[in-house]
Amino acid sequence: MTLQEILNSINTLSTEERDYLFEFLRKKKEESRGDNFWEGLQKFRKVIQSEGIIFTEQDFADLHK
Repeated sequence: MTLQEILNSINTLSTEERDYLFEFLRKKKEESRGDNFWEGLQKFRKVIQSEGIIFTEQDFADLHK
């Protein structure tokens, strides 16, 4: 099915069905963001560990203001 066919089929849905579809897609997008964030955090932690980088309270001192 092409993108255009999908878009055309969306137009045939009832308002309730479209609302459900859009809510479903919104949730999927949010879940994906969470996954991407977690993967990015894990990569960051691996680099920090492999490089032997250590953060101290002093590194974050100016963030508390």
